[in-house]
Amino acid sequence: MAVDSTDDLEAVLGYETIAVVGCSSTPGKAAHNVPKYMLEHGYDIVPVNPFADEIFGREAYDTITAVEETIDIVCVFRPSEEVSDVIDAVLERNDVNAIWTQSGIRDDEAAARAEADGRTVVQDRCLKVEHRRLVA
Repeated sequence: MAVDSTDDLEAVLGYETIAVVGCSSTPGKAAHNVPKYMLEHGYDIVPVNPFADEIFGREAYDTITAVEETIDIVCVFRPSEEVSDVIDAVLERNDVNAIWTQSGIRDDEAAARAEADGRTVVQDRCLKVEHRRLVA
């Protein structure tokens, strides 16, 4: 399902566990500050970054398929040309309810594949901005 209403966004923001693909250990980068904000607001953040051992004191996984815990949302901080591969990996999992690509990131073809598989997709929106606007 493509998200196009406030109710849809609020439903996605009602989930608890967010795997962040491209999560950064560098303060000041959006890929660090956004998941940190979400962590500070009660969400369980699962960092996915093959170049880090841990971020926010939590184990960083190399890939989305390597994540052992149950995931509700996959948030993508990777270039648009990498979204298709991320979505392919997400579609191998049965637990992911939603895929969220950050501002400036979108792949309509990959999103359509995810939607056809029953996943909710939010593209080209900042998770932190939408949380502040709708929940905080």
